[in-house]
Amino acid sequence: MAMLHPVLPFLLLLLLPAGTAAAGRRTLVFILAGQSNMSGRGGATSGTWDGVVPPECAPSPRILRLSPSLRWEEAREPLHADIDVGNVLGVGPGMPFAHAVLASGKPPAAAATMGLVPCAQGGTPLANWTRGTELYDRMVMRARTAMASCKGSGDLAAMLWYQGETDAMSHDDAELYQGRMEALVRDVRRDLGRPDLLVIQVGIATAQYGGKFLGRVREAQKAVTLAVPNVKFVDAMGLPIASDYTHLTTEAQVQLGEMLAKSYLETL
Repeated sequence: MAMLHPVLPFLLLLLLPAGTAAAGRRTLVFILAGQSNMSGRGGATSGTWDGVVPPECAPSPRILRLSPSLRWEEAREPLHADIDVGNVLGVGPGMPFAHAVLASGKPPAAAATMGLVPCAQGGTPLANWTRGTELYDRMVMRARTAMASCKGSGDLAAMLWYQGETDAMSHDDAELYQGRMEALVRDVRRDLGRPDLLVIQVGIATAQYGGKFLGRVREAQKAVTLAVPNVKFVDAMGLPIASDYTHLTTEAQVQLGEMLAKSYLETL
């Protein structure tokens, strides 16, 4: 994993200028977190990104992302540019998710601005996301800053989580996955002041470097859904996989984004 820039204290970051979400609309804020399949490797598994942006991932003035400098800006692929540092990035599930939610016609989403908060980092095990780690603190800081910059017009709608391929390489990490994930959900909800925050986790379809514990991590993910209220499970198994046997293709990322949108819309 590439080293991240040091995280500044939250209060200092709030003093930095930040763009505001679109005036006149509520902004639905979504945290996008996990590892490489969340940040997106669609079209980018051969060392460079092919630059192909499907219509479902096109920019829109109603889809914003919180930039690395903590400003709202029009979102575009790669959505995790300068967030998932040190990696070649491509298409992920965030943009097709946002488009599908907007196209649903279902209130309040149909009239809202979508505020995406990219936080994923490739190659990271769940242990790197526990409370007090750099990745966890960055995610919470970015989510708080996103909400503050909405100036009262923002709703923290959900955390979209796609992670676990690295944990499938280790027996110990796979066995500890359920407890660690339950703790992550509990801590994020507490630190963001949202005890009922919706969490939609993606069931992993691959294991990094052919890890042997894919099935065990998937069992743990499903168990979290049963054990913790308001946690949903969207299964990536069966979606097209790139030639590296680890990452979803661009086509698969579009499908996954639409599946995540369906799961979210079912809660409205």
